[in-house]
Amino acid sequence: MVLWLAIAQIAVALAAMVLCLGAGLRRSEPNDYTMGATLLVTLLLLAQVVVAIVAPFAGNHATGDPLEFWMYLIVAFALPIGGGFWALIDRTRWANLVLALMHFAVAVMLYRMLVIWG
Repeated sequence: MVLWLAIAQIAVALAAMVLCLGAGLRRSEPNDYTMGATLLVTLLLLAQVVVAIVAPFAGNHATGDPLEFWMYLIVAFALPIGGGFWALIDRTRWANLVLALMHFAVAVMLYRMLVIWG
């Protein structure tokens, strides 16, 4: 896991959380900004999947349990996809709050993956 990429992903996930939380507290429905932030988090997680596949071949091996790392990564990748579908189906302010909570969970999981990688 590349340190600067992980820090950037955590920062983007937390910024997306603040954006979605603000939209939810304003009682607005999911819009292009909240869905775009979710898409950006998903694309960054897809980049993390590619990095996690390539990094061991470049000599950057995980010091922790690789199975635990991959389970965190798979679930973290599935969260924005599921949350995005939720927000597309349920067009209420609660969808923005679900997106905010999902972005916070992704940020925590990314930090844990960084710790596992070593």
